[in-house]
Formats: sequence, structure tokens, C-alpha cells
Amino acid sequence: MNKPIVRSVERSVCPHDCPSTCALDVEILDDHTIGRVRGAKDDPYTAGVICEKVARYAERVHHPNRVTHPLKRVGAKGAGHWKQVSWDEALDDIAERFLQIEKEHGAEAIWPYFYAGTMGHVMRDGIERLRNAKSYSRQYGTICSMISWAGFVTGTGKLMGVNPEEMAKSDVVVIWGTNPVHTQVNVMTHAMRARKERGAKIVVVDIYNTATMQQADLGLILRPGTDGALACAVMHILLRDGLADREYMSKFTDFNPEFESHLEDKTPKWAAQITGLAVEQIEEFAALVGQNRKSYFRLGYGFTRQRNGAVAMHSALSIPAMTGAWMEEGGGAFHSNSGTWALDKTDLEGKDLTDGSARLLDMCEIGPILTGEKQALKGGGAVKALLIQNTNPMVVAPEQAKVKQGFAREDLFTVVHEQFMTETAKMADYVLPATMFLEHSDYYTRGGHTRILYGPKLIEAPGEAKSNHWLFAQLARRLGVSSDVFEMSDDELIDHTFVKSDIGSLSNFAETRFVDRANAQDIAHYRSGFAWSDGKYRFAPNWEETRQTKGVEWVCDPSIMPKFADHWDVNEKCDELHPFRLATSPARAFLNSSFNETPGSQKREGQPKALLHPLDAARLQIGNGDWIQVGNKRGEVTLSAVLYDGIQTSVIIVEGLHKNDSHPDSSGINTLIGSDPVPPFGGAAFHDCAVWVSRS
Repeated sequence: MNKPIVRSVERSVCPHDCPSTCALDVEILDDHTIGRVRGAKDDPYTAGVICEKVARYAERVHHPNRVTHPLKRVGAKGAGHWKQVSWDEALDDIAERFLQIEKEHGAEAIWPYFYAGTMGHVMRDGIERLRNAKSYSRQYGTICSMISWAGFVTGTGKLMGVNPEEMAKSDVVVIWGTNPVHTQVNVMTHAMRARKERGAKIVVVDIYNTATMQQADLGLILRPGTDGALACAVMHILLRDGLADREYMSKFTDFNPEFESHLEDKTPKWAAQITGLAVEQIEEFAALVGQNRKSYFRLGYGFTRQRNGAVAMHSALSIPAMTGAWMEEGGGAFHSNSGTWALDKTDLEGKDLTDGSARLLDMCEIGPILTGEKQALKGGGAVKALLIQNTNPMVVAPEQAKVKQGFAREDLFTVVHEQFMTETAKMADYVLPATMFLEHSDYYTRGGHTRILYGPKLIEAPGEAKSNHWLFAQLARRLGVSSDVFEMSDDELIDHTFVKSDIGSLSNFAETRFVDRANAQDIAHYRSGFAWSDGKYRFAPNWEETRQTKGVEWVCDPSIMPKFADHWDVNEKCDELHPFRLATSPARAFLNSSFNETPGSQKREGQPKALLHPLDAARLQIGNGDWIQVGNKRGEVTLSAVLYDGIQTSVIIVEGLHKNDSHPDSSGINTLIGSDPVPPFGGAAFHDCAVWVSRS
């Protein structure tokens, strides 16, 4: 086979829901075709390394099953019968239906629904401009980070931490509750550099022996939902053995005798009984971080997706506040820099077009909302129309039985703007073809790092695919919304946002394609104090003040929240009927439900699998490769058993969101996950679920 001729190599940015937001070098073959995709070597965080799924991106851009023309449903919902129509016909009809629904049921009967199908701000967040202009129901964006940010901010006062490149200057790198080999490979680049150049130790805390843990010097496999107990025992040991920096705590934290007394009975033996770890493992971990102040805590999302997740995050974060690691280059903690960008998106999102009085619907409760549960509907009427942008709630949302029931409603008018005929698109009345990131311009921020990056349009879209920004401008005209912002091109809106945000014009990005927004080292390390008014890190959270930093809502009685960093025993309880704990962890070759359509990812992941400890399998007479059923009161899912001793007994791990029809019963794993909002401010407990397991 002849090697394709590369016309040029152009800079772009990965748009997917990952903190790395990798800078990419993309081979352009012609106006419509790309070749290889590589990580940009001159970007200090990407450092030339990208995940395998993005490296194969040509599979996705040029996939034969892309949606390329507007499609209108004919026949029954979900039956798969479609008629190709023109954009004008589709948009005219959609606008007419929306206006009729608004007239009959009010604007709140229409719910635009989206999340991070693209992380580009123009293409992701422009949907808010239409929502706000029309006073449609608002969306409470809880599905990813609501739980984790609450736990982090309640300690530090701001969603900001130490530059991840500093991992390379650490003596101990603690990777807690995340599997970056699967989800953000660049973390490993900098952690492994610390090991190579400094002899640093890598510690991984997780609920099974992940691909990341297999690279660790010390791996701690604990029971799901027990991270807070481990953290408290570590702090107990630090105080007991004189490894806590009392001078630092006196100056920079609210440490007091009451908190010290609180930790007195949080012994390694106490924690061992809760976590399933050996006392010796807990002691070893505590000594390692206590004796090495250059300890960097990379705190992930995974361990927070539980009902006690915010408290667990805060407890783990409290360890470097006790050792004073924040003062050291290569020490401290990081979860996300999402609180640091200071972008003025008033016009982009149409914030000045709304008074915020429309009801706020929790995206994680889309199942209860569409099935008419009054509490989820916030006392309002039924949702009669959905406008769904680049997301697939029929797979990714919790409590799938209710989600499916809701989408099947004949009185629900659904419009989906999408790149593939996803499970959600199959239930739509209209499916509209969407561009991919190389087919439009956008800018991106890095939750996992410090740069704002620009990705220009590099190739033409196939067929009649159009960008999100284009779609909402077209709908706005038909819905009677007048706004100069809707008339701007992609690049004009980017430039407008940059100028309003005082970061220069888009022309400044022509050469570099980025602007670095890194905080000064002293600020990132909180060396002049933490971001609360008193400058103190809080071992005793003020959850109400934390709530006010983002203007979010309580989903529980505030009085139930623990007073101090703690192990909070509120997770879904196992019992005689449901003796297993289930966690739904990320797969290496999928990203949520993205990439589950590409050949390379499908080949790597194979059929839906469940990791089961051999002792549990023997007791249930389950063999390797047997089909098993996993279930609870919410439903049942069929998977293939993989016997794996890298987990604790009575724990089951299911990696990745396969297509629903990959399962013999067409039920995906989120069938089993509850949609009840997680304290204190909402979110879904994807890794907190009690189930039974049996042979199929």
C-alpha cells in the first residue's frame, strides 16, 4: 500500500472530555482528509504523548457511519425508519414545534440538554445563549465534577492547585482515585519523569489493580467508598509519629485540638477494618508522605463518584495540608484548574439575556424528569421537548430503565445534533448532522493544566454536517431571537470572547495557538494563604460558604454533613440480597460512549465484561468467560465474567460504556446506577452501587 502524501501538518486540540486537552499535530492530506494524529512535542504538558484512541482519530472522522444529512423520523419511535430532509425543512419544522409547545405549555417545557461531547467553549456553551434568550428550562450540570469540586474547594477555597508539570520535581507522586493510563495518559508522563530523574516513588490508591497501579511502587487496593478512612488514618499516623508540620498548620490551616481529638481513634487498625487494607500498608503510605514533603497528590474524579465522595475528596486533600507539602516545589495537590480561567463568557452564553428564574433541572435526573416525577420536575410541568447536543443520555445517564421509558414517550419531541446514530439519536424525531473538531474553529481550556488553546478549522465537513454554533444561530432566527452574537462566525466569537476577557485578540494566537494562564508558583501553592477570607485551609469545612462560591443548590439537609475531614458511612448499603459493590470505571479505548463506534476501540475492548474475584466466582460457580447477570432493584445487566484477583472480594468492576446492544439484553451498565443527587450539591454516584451477581 502506498503511503499517503501529507500536504501539511497543522496544530489542533483534542476536544474530548479529558483534563489533558492535548495539543495535537494533525496530518492534512487534502481539504477533506486527515492522516496520522500525534501529540505536540513542543507543548510542555502533552509532551508528544496522546492516548491511543485519539492517535487513531482518522477512524472516527472518516467513519462510514457518520450522520451526514438531516433525518426525520418516520414510523414508530426507535424503529429506525428515517427520511432525509433539507436543513430548511428540518429547522422550520423544529422551530414551529418549539413555538407551539411554548404556547401550549410554557417555555420551561423545552429543555436543551448537553454536556462535554465537545470541550470547545463556543461549540459546547453556545446552547446556553439560546436557552437564556428563550427562558427554556435550565440545566444543573452535575454529571461529572460537581461532587469532586465541592470536596476540593471546601478545603482550599478555590478550584486551583499546583502545576501538574511539577510532578516531575516530586519525591513522591500520589495518584489517588484515577487511572490516567486509561483516562489522561499525560499524568504518567510527568510522574514517570520524576521516577527516572529523581528516583521518586509512585503511589496509586484505587479500588482495583488498574493499568496505572501496575506502574506503581506502592499500590493500595481498598474497598469502594473507604478513601476517607484511609486519609484519616494517615493523618492519625502523621500526628502520632511527629510527621505533621505543626508550624505550617498553625499559620495556614484551622487545625485545632478538637480536630486532633477527632483523629485519635482513626487508627490504622480502625481503617484496615473499613478499607480492607493491611495495617502495614497504611503505615507504609503514611511514613512515605510524612517523610517526604515533596509529595504531590494528584486527586482524581473516580473516588468521588460516590455518595460520600465530596467528603472523601476533602479528607484526601487534607493530608498535604498536614505535612506542609504545599510549601515545596513538587509538593501539594491538584485536582483541576477550572477555577482559574477568568473568561468573560457573558455574550457567548447569553448571561445577560436571562434573570435566572426558569427552573433548574438536574441532568443526572433525566430519567425521573422524563417519567414525570414531581420532585425531579421541581414542581413544574412535564418536559415536552428536548434539544440534545453531542451527548448520549440513553447510555451515559444513570437509572437507564427510566431514561428509556422517558425517551419512548410519544408526546416528547426530541431533536438530537450528533455525529453518529447513537442510542439517543435513534429515539429522536430529528437527527441533525454535527461537525467534528477539525471541521470548525474553537478554543479550549485545560482542567488538568494551565493553557488556553486554539483549534482552527482544518478540513471540510462531510455531507451537510454543521457546527453547533451554526445550528443555534439558525434556530434563533426562526424562534424570533435577535442577537449580534448569533451572527458572528466561529473565529469572530472566539476573538470577541478573548478581547472581553483581556487576553488579547485571536490574532495573537496565530503562531502559538495558545496563551498560558498559569498562576505564579506562590499562588498555585497557596504560600500566601488559602483562598478563604482568613487564608486558612479548612480541616473543618464550611459547606454553606463552599456552596456560595459557585451558587449551587443544596440537595440534602446541611446539618448531616460531617464537621471534619472524615470517613462518612452513607454509601449504598450491601445486604444479603445485594452482597457486591459495583463500580463502573473508564475503559482504555472508550471515553464515556465516544469511540465505542470505532474499529480500533471496539477491537481492544471486545464484549462488555465484569471483573470478579476468583474466590467470589468459585462460590457462585462462575467460570472465566461465562455470561453473568448483575442486578438490583433498578434492573439487570448481562456481561461476560473475567476472573481477576486484583480487586477485593465482594467487589465487581465494569470498565467502559459499551453500546447498549452489545449486551445480550440491550441494557447498559448504568441501568444499575441510582440517579438520586449526591450530597451536598448533587452529582451521580456512578461508583457506588450495591448489586447481586449470578450465572446467566
